[in-house]
Amino acid sequence: MAVNLLDFDADGLTAWFAQQGEKPFRARQVLHWVHQFGQDRFAAMTDIAKSLREKLEQTAAVAPPPLISDRMSEDGTHKFLFDVGGGNAVESVFIPEDDRGTLCISTQAGCALDCAFCSTGKQGFNRNLTTAEIIGQLWQANRALGAKPKEDRAISNVVLMGMGEPLANFDNVVHALRLMLDDHAYGLSRRRVTVSTSGIVPAIDRLRDTVPVALAVSLHAPDDALRDELVPLNRKYPLAELMAACRRYLEKSPRDFITFEYVMIDGVNDSDAHARALLQLTRTVPCKFNLIPFNPFPRSNFKRSASERIRRFQEILLDAGLVATVRKTRGDDIDAACGQLAGQVKDKSRRVVTLARRSSEAAA
Repeated sequence: MAVNLLDFDADGLTAWFAQQGEKPFRARQVLHWVHQFGQDRFAAMTDIAKSLREKLEQTAAVAPPPLISDRMSEDGTHKFLFDVGGGNAVESVFIPEDDRGTLCISTQAGCALDCAFCSTGKQGFNRNLTTAEIIGQLWQANRALGAKPKEDRAISNVVLMGMGEPLANFDNVVHALRLMLDDHAYGLSRRRVTVSTSGIVPAIDRLRDTVPVALAVSLHAPDDALRDELVPLNRKYPLAELMAACRRYLEKSPRDFITFEYVMIDGVNDSDAHARALLQLTRTVPCKFNLIPFNPFPRSNFKRSASERIRRFQEILLDAGLVATVRKTRGDDIDAACGQLAGQVKDKSRRVVTLARRSSEAAA
């Protein structure tokens, strides 16, 4: 079976070439062709010896997840759907802006964390994505957007905020991050690559010590009682532990602040009291807030906070001297907005079956 070279970061590819009796510089050459130029044909890698190209044709492949569809929103947002096998499909989203282009990448088929307001979590969980399936989303998006040389790329920023909890797929995510940062691959700045987590504290510490990039934390509540309901992971890693992990992360972070993401849900977490409690909670963590109007999805029991309520909530944070932005909803006409990514998941957690049974029992 051919080895998928997208599964290797630079160290892994160098080791694989060594096993084939090849010198380390061959790995750099192949990284350049595969990731900077999006090349999947070894015959086209013209500065590599013909004998090696023929050898690679027999032993290796560049195999990203197949692109099923590329839908474009009226605002220019692209939503890509990728086939990851076994009846599973994952989504990623490209958001163009005047000063940057951001690709939001998925790291799991589904998600096991079951956050109350997230469409992905309601589909259940199938498996972690491989390194090739994670970095392959970036590879495919670059190709779809028509970019080849590194200097001419539409994608300047990558956020791991799509389907799944990145830090629950730690090793594969780290290999993908290393490729994003490698000058022989995508050459992105650590400041322009962001990992979003719901708060797996030990993994936050591991990321700090392994490949510290920008960190965003899905907070969504100012106290443990409410966060236990919205983000069940909080029962294992409560807010005091999470805030301490954020402070530790800043010791090596490429940015001097943590981004706290806060979805605004009408009547649930959007009062003035909630805003003031947030100020108290985060007083020892240099941070900025990204307020996200809740994006509805089928069978959701929540509503988006009113615009005036969001404005007032933001005002309280701003008056305290914090940076607080309201995320502009992008791509909601193609279900590409934050919290709407769902793809297609063959649930192995049996959560969907359990929820259906409970719903049936409640209706009886």
